Amino acid sequence: MSAAGVAPTDELAAARRGFAVLLGEFRRAAVLVPFDAYGSLWTADQNGVRWICAFSDEEALARFARAQGDAGRERTYQTILGARLLDVMVPMLPGPAGVALDAGSDEGMLFPPVAGIVPDAVVVDLGGNQ
Repeated sequence: MSAAGVAPTDELAAARRGFAVLLGEFRRAAVLVPFDAYGSLWTADQNGVRWICAFSDEEALARFARAQGDAGRERTYQTILGARLLDVMVPMLPGPAGVALDAGSDEGMLFPPVAGIVPDAVVVDLGGNQ
């Protein structure tokens, strides 16, 4: 039992349910997806995963751009449903890919290339540790 008297398996189940709710909200939400100077999706590579950068609103995008030292450049972006990002755009990228929502903020969220988030054809095998 944990310090709060809740079994660790109960905590894990609650965390999974909470993430499922967030994932559902993201899939239904229209998010801003900026493009780089070459007209490609703005992505970031980390630990072998390519992350599509998406933002909940213009303010979140501007905060991230300022934090990256890129506040002076005008950003071109499209509004895309989260479901379309996960189901269509992620599979189009080479190698493992996911979506980073509001990167760098306290509310930031990652949607990694694992079962239940992205199409099965592009899931990264975690070796059964799911």
